[in-house]
Amino acid sequence: MSDEMTMVPGKLVGFDLTVPDADGIRDFYKAVIGWDSAGMDMGGYEDYFMNLPGTGETVAGVCHTRGSNADLPPVWMVYVAVADIEASLTSVTNLGGKALTPIKGGPGDGRYCVIQDPAGAILALMAV
Repeated sequence: MSDEMTMVPGKLVGFDLTVPDADGIRDFYKAVIGWDSAGMDMGGYEDYFMNLPGTGETVAGVCHTRGSNADLPPVWMVYVAVADIEASLTSVTNLGGKALTPIKGGPGDGRYCVIQDPAGAILALMAV
């Protein structure tokens, strides 16, 4: 989420919530938690970085269920860095989990995929 974040395998590197009404949910969390927000142009609409007040440090994202996020469930998605996203995705399916999305993004664009473990929990894997 932050430019200062270090992408090391196994580290939690981000938290996003993807919903149909990102504007309303952004306002909800601004009121409930006190976060500030900054818009990110997505080509016709904005998703939001949710920031700590006073510091501007990004702590989460609130996104619309559109574009590359159209197939994401409305859950607080945790992103975990992995050294080899292809190998990790193979392990997911070999060990009884499911790939909920294909690997998305490209070089320098934050490659990630969303998985479901055998217990049903959802998580995103992000390439280092």
